[in-house]
Amino acid sequence: MKITDLYELAPWEWPKERVEIILEALNDPTIDLSERLKAVEMAGDFVVINDQLAKILIAMVIDNNEEEELRSSAAIALGVALEHGYIFEFKNPDDILLSEGVFGEVTSLLRQTFSEPGVPKQVRRSVLEASVRSPQEWHRDAITNAYESDDPDWQLTAVFCMRFVKGFERQILQSLKSDNQDIFYQAIYCAGNWGIKDAWPYVAFLLEPDNDDEELLLAAIAATASIGVDMVEANECLLKLLGSDNDEVVDAVYEALAMVGIEDLEDYDMDEDGDSI
Repeated sequence: MKITDLYELAPWEWPKERVEIILEALNDPTIDLSERLKAVEMAGDFVVINDQLAKILIAMVIDNNEEEELRSSAAIALGVALEHGYIFEFKNPDDILLSEGVFGEVTSLLRQTFSEPGVPKQVRRSVLEASVRSPQEWHRDAITNAYESDDPDWQLTAVFCMRFVKGFERQILQSLKSDNQDIFYQAIYCAGNWGIKDAWPYVAFLLEPDNDDEELLLAAIAATASIGVDMVEANECLLKLLGSDNDEVVDAVYEALAMVGIEDLEDYDMDEDGDSI
């Protein structure tokens, strides 16, 4: 099986030799860049990432002779394992994706790469976006500097990173006023993640059945359970969306309702338009 064939399968359908297939593609500089990028993406998947794959990925990140796109993708691919290690702290051997030693090596090299002069902007952005999934002291200054720059790309990276590093409520609320839709989208997720109640009007505005921006609508639904100041109002906003033709929207609404303890909709009397009465 080739890497392109593996890429077409869902991770739970990957064969036993999946790691070997990925390793072969990662270590073969003669194959097309598109195939190596697929291998990099799959190498970071929760079901396969391990010390061996992480070492190859971080070697790509720090290699100045590698393609910029490949270095950036390799950094992003490490994010899942970094977040997992940060949350579970290596306490249970059954929960470990990376050994503590490799985890420490990866986080150290990511910081070093971010600080090195001459590293391409996209690589540095990806390094920051990946490394904040295991927050460290240096991230606060890095995020602040990125946000305060005049570069919208860096500003977008900064707001994305604020989802993982606390202490940026003012900047998140400010970003909700941005004309940049990508920044606004990330700010909605940040507001939900940190339960920023002052963000509720921006979230509520998005919770309309005629909102055809699926990504923003799903982000707003996810945020509602965390930041609704008035949960009666928040729940009514969610319930109106149950009539959507979009299964993803409906599933997201049910999940949000469950998060606030509403699992049986018989607790709510609904009229024909989906309003509570």
